[in-house]
Amino acid sequence: HLPQLRRCKFSALADSRRPKGEHSFFTMGDDEQGPVDFREIVIDKLVINCCVGESGDKLTKASRVLETLTNGQKPVYGKARYTVRQFSIRRNEKISVSCTIRGEKAREILERGLKVKEGELKHANFSNTGCFGFGINEHIDLGIKYDPSTGIYGMDFFVVLKRRGYRVSKRKRRRSKVGFPHKVTAAEAKQWFKTNFDGFVL
Repeated sequence: HLPQLRRCKFSALADSRRPKGEHSFFTMGDDEQGPVDFREIVIDKLVINCCVGESGDKLTKASRVLETLTNGQKPVYGKARYTVRQFSIRRNEKISVSCTIRGEKAREILERGLKVKEGELKHANFSNTGCFGFGINEHIDLGIKYDPSTGIYGMDFFVVLKRRGYRVSKRKRRRSKVGFPHKVTAAEAKQWFKTNFDGFVL
């Protein structure tokens, strides 16, 4: 408890030297926002994947569709892990494109995707780690204008949920584990989906 004691002494010393009205470095939040709720479930990231199955012009058009959907974000190409002669796929050949979106943009695109599904998901769409995913058949259902030269592409949505404070397992220094009660379960993910998007789990 020695480092914690030193930290408390430093905080008390800093507060004594700080003018009235200013906040301490160790406060959870300011008066306007209030304290941070670390039990709140938020969207960590939204991953959109479009697998074409071949390289070339078709893959380029699919990347153009993703770039339009994400407002200019550059997609990442995925490669085949092994050769499949039946489908004319070679190892390390680029066959898919994907984008990782975070923040308010991720929530906005997710709402558009759930409107296509009419707010209905199955129990099988949710994983035990609190993530869920679904697919759509036509990208024009997301509000993108149809272009005859591009065609129509389907894509997969995958949403990763987390609670605040999960960064302790990812940071470079003083990395530590996240306790089981702080992890998001499948039941909590379903309840979050119902509450935030007025959805139904079939």
